[in-house]
Amino acid sequence: MKTFFGCLAILIIGYFTYGKYIDRLVGTNEKGETPATRLQDGVDYVPMPWHKVFLIQFLNIAGTGPIFGAISGALFGPVAFLWITFGCVFAGAVHDYLSGLISLRHDGASVSELVGLYLGKTMMMIMRVFSVVLLILVGTVFVNSPAALLSTMTGKSLLVWTIIIIIYYIVATVLPVDKVIGKIYPLFGAALLIMAVGLCGGMIYNDITGVKPMMELTLKNLHPSGLSVFPFLFTTIACGALSGFHATQSPMMARCVQREDECKKVFFGAMIVEGIVALVWCAVAISFFGDTLSLSNAINTQGVSGVVSTISKGLLGTFGAILAVLGVVACPITSGDTAFRSARLTIADAFKIKQDSIINRFLIAIPLFVICIILNQVDFNIIWRYFAWSNQTLATIFLWTATAFLIKNNKTRWVTMIPAIFMTYICVTYILQAPEGFRIAPNISNGVAVVATIVITYVFNKKFYVNREQAKIITEE
Repeated sequence: MKTFFGCLAILIIGYFTYGKYIDRLVGTNEKGETPATRLQDGVDYVPMPWHKVFLIQFLNIAGTGPIFGAISGALFGPVAFLWITFGCVFAGAVHDYLSGLISLRHDGASVSELVGLYLGKTMMMIMRVFSVVLLILVGTVFVNSPAALLSTMTGKSLLVWTIIIIIYYIVATVLPVDKVIGKIYPLFGAALLIMAVGLCGGMIYNDITGVKPMMELTLKNLHPSGLSVFPFLFTTIACGALSGFHATQSPMMARCVQREDECKKVFFGAMIVEGIVALVWCAVAISFFGDTLSLSNAINTQGVSGVVSTISKGLLGTFGAILAVLGVVACPITSGDTAFRSARLTIADAFKIKQDSIINRFLIAIPLFVICIILNQVDFNIIWRYFAWSNQTLATIFLWTATAFLIKNNKTRWVTMIPAIFMTYICVTYILQAPEGFRIAPNISNGVAVVATIVITYVFNKKFYVNREQAKIITEE
């Protein structure tokens, strides 16, 4: 348990130390008016207390990500703890904090608009398409998986549950943010935290009594299939460490934050809490099954959702069974509806379509759900594999965007540039090696990725850092 408690301590200390450093580095204004109050429209710009915004943000970015991803990442062994811990503090939380803060300073603009402001119009056009595609993939995934589970649990038709979920998504996508999301998300967010605390308690009890002792840290790759840690661990565990999907969600809450100095608690804090949830699930998965081979067999026979149910029931009994339903049904639904809502806002920002009219909201939302219905006919696993790479690529692009923001404002660039460089290497390597990519041998793809990362870093520095005045002109266009 020393490894688990050590990583848990780093996450908590990271919030109070590194989070404070990042907040001071950027420099927040506690008295300035925010978009939530200045542009209040009763639909998307709605002021809310920070604790409610925090819980909504937490559930927006979490869903099943820190559960399913962490369990799959646990197949690599305790080395996964390091990516969750250090990735969360030094990459994910910084990424989420800046995506929220920069959006707030630009009237709650969506991630594609922010990329355009700091990386140029070409990147903005790419990101508009890229982010909307990613959000539709997320929404589609989270129609498919909960509908299948509900069908199995209730015996009712898969089609019936799919229709019910899509109808709910449409309602949540077009209604004012405080009518559905603002009311039920804080409750689900709190329940997800209670679930993690309960499982952590069960794991500690089993370790103390010697029933199922926790495996300590080893840098050895324990993946039963021999899947390489680089780059696959870093795309398998996304939401618990670093996720581009979060950059699409933060602008929604940037439109609800009442004070700029609340951004650390809302955005940095929500990501740290998600990292803790991921750490718990990763540790519990290894501890409950004893070794990665047994865990792998359980995933192959039950699926990840089945593993969630088995662990929850095994450690928490009937209460765990109820929470398992929350984890594998309610949480993915809450990720799906905000994905479609964020897609609506991204398209509205791109085409300057005002969202105070419900007709305008429906005109954007309905085509999104038509595409979703079509994609529902595609194999779930294929969609998920492409989502994994797209998600981390979006995170990488935003880290470069945040670096340009820091340079423009004469702030230390390394806090985002180092994670951006690292993730550039990971994303290039992944798409070159992965089955859904180019399937190039590791010894070749690793070398190509190093060269590509060096070139991208050089071009970025030449454009944005060597000549700061030029960077300012570019970002003001």
